[in-house]
Amino acid sequence: MNTEMLLLRIPAILLALTFHEYCHGWVASLRGDSTARDLGRLTFNPFAHLDIFGTLMLLFGPFGWAKPVPVNFSNLKDPKKDSIYISAAGPVSNILLACIAGYAYRLFLMNNTFLGSRAGYVDQFFIMLIQINLGISFFNLLPVPPLDGSKILMGLLPSSKVPSYIRYMEKAPLIFLILIVVEWSFNIPTISLILYPLYMPYRSFWLFIIFGGKAL
Repeated sequence: MNTEMLLLRIPAILLALTFHEYCHGWVASLRGDSTARDLGRLTFNPFAHLDIFGTLMLLFGPFGWAKPVPVNFSNLKDPKKDSIYISAAGPVSNILLACIAGYAYRLFLMNNTFLGSRAGYVDQFFIMLIQINLGISFFNLLPVPPLDGSKILMGLLPSSKVPSYIRYMEKAPLIFLILIVVEWSFNIPTISLILYPLYMPYRSFWLFIIFGGKAL
């Protein structure tokens, strides 16, 4: 990745991660828990939300994460149901942001003559913003603790099944991390081999929704 693309990618990542975490905290606040607000996490300041490793993953790959927004479930009106809403808020926010960026990109394509030499950079920024948000939403929907997908699934499971799920997934985060490190360190497609067959149909679906079947 050249310097110009890296400089365009950074604000796209900051926007995607900040909006994701803000929406977690905002929905938690709506459901009765002010922990994120009290700890200064209900903010659009990106530096309040960045996780170093998760951000580096996004800089050089399609997936990543931010520092989780703290939630005190005892403050929620209905902890089991509200946990679904709070957890889903992050991925849904990224899908929404990808759609907004996509529609803005379509307007840009119709009016890019006004931008002159800067048109190419704007074009690349919109593409990155769409791809990064779809990547973050997909990654966080995976049912692997501590990602949002695992919390959504636990909220949907009968209470009697949750302990079994937690035991079953106990070593999943470590395995997941090892696969990521192996791929990065030795250029062996471990995590990609598992995720890309799932990600590509997901990506294609949302690009179809945004662009009506036109290629990005």
